[in-house]
Amino acid sequence: MTEMNFRDTLARDMPPMPYGAGPRSTKQLGDVVLRVRGLKKNFGDAVVLDGIDFEMREGEVVGVIGPGGVGKSVFVKICCGLMEPDDGHIEVLGQDLLAIDQKSRQRLRERVGLVFQNYALFDFMTVGENVAFPMVQRGIAKPDEIQLKVQERLAEVDLPNVRHLMPNELSGGMKKRVGLARANINDPELIFFDDPTAGLDPVTSSKIFNLIRRTQAHRNSTCLVISHDIDRMRPACDRYVLLLHGKVHFAGTEAEAMLSRDAIVQEFFRKGDGSKGPVIGVMTRDAASDDSEPRHTR
Repeated sequence: MTEMNFRDTLARDMPPMPYGAGPRSTKQLGDVVLRVRGLKKNFGDAVVLDGIDFEMREGEVVGVIGPGGVGKSVFVKICCGLMEPDDGHIEVLGQDLLAIDQKSRQRLRERVGLVFQNYALFDFMTVGENVAFPMVQRGIAKPDEIQLKVQERLAEVDLPNVRHLMPNELSGGMKKRVGLARANINDPELIFFDDPTAGLDPVTSSKIFNLIRRTQAHRNSTCLVISHDIDRMRPACDRYVLLLHGKVHFAGTEAEAMLSRDAIVQEFFRKGDGSKGPVIGVMTRDAASDDSEPRHTR
C-alpha cells in the first residue's frame, strides 16, 4: 500500500454522533440473551465479584462501568466462558453456560463475539487472515465466501484497503477496528467489548464508540461494553451497570443516573470518569488485566 493510500485509509471515518445522544426511545427490546444470578469470583483472599445479578435483552447496548480493579473484565471473561466462576448461574442465549459440555460451549461461542482490550491480533497473520480466523475455525464456508465476508466486514469499519497489511503496520485505532471486524465475521447475536478504547486518544475513542453503535444498529446485535470513558460511550449505550465492591452499585439509564443522589453515581456521570474521583476501597488494578492476584488499597 502506498503512503497516500495509507493516509486515506486513516482519514476514512464515520461522521460524529451527536454528543449525549443516549438510548433510542423507540427501541423495541427482545428476549433476554444474557442472565447472570449470584455470580461470585475470588482470587485468593480478594473478593472480586460478590453475588452479581444482571441481565440484558436482545438489541441492547449496555455499558459496564466502575473504577479500575472492580472486576469488569473478569465479569466479561466469565460470561464468555473464558474463566470459571466460583459460584452463580450464567445463561447465554438461552443456554446454561456452566451446565453444557465443551462441544456445546464451543457452538455457543460461535454465536458470540469478543473484542479484546489488547487487540489480540495474531502478529504472524495478515489483517485479512485475522478477520477470517473465526469463520475459518467453523469450517463451514468456502474460501471465496470467507474472502468476500472479510472484505465486507473491513469495509464496514472503514478499512477497505488493509487486508494484506500486517498488524504491526496499523495504528492502535485501526487495530481496534480490525478487532471489531473480526468479532462480527460470524454475525454474532451477542458481542462483548472489553475496554475497546483503552490506550486511544479522545478523538479516536469517540470514533470507536460511534462505530460500535453503527454496527450494532445495522444488525440489531446485543452489545456489552466495558469502559471507564463515560463521556465518549454515552452515544453508544442504552443503559449502564456500575460495579463497586464486587456488587452492582447502580443499574439504569443515563437520565436515571443524573437524577441519582448517590455520591458515587454522581462522581461517574457528572465528571465523566469515576476513576478520577474519591472512590475508595477498590483494587489498584483490574483483576482481569492479568492473571496475578489483585492488590488492594485501604
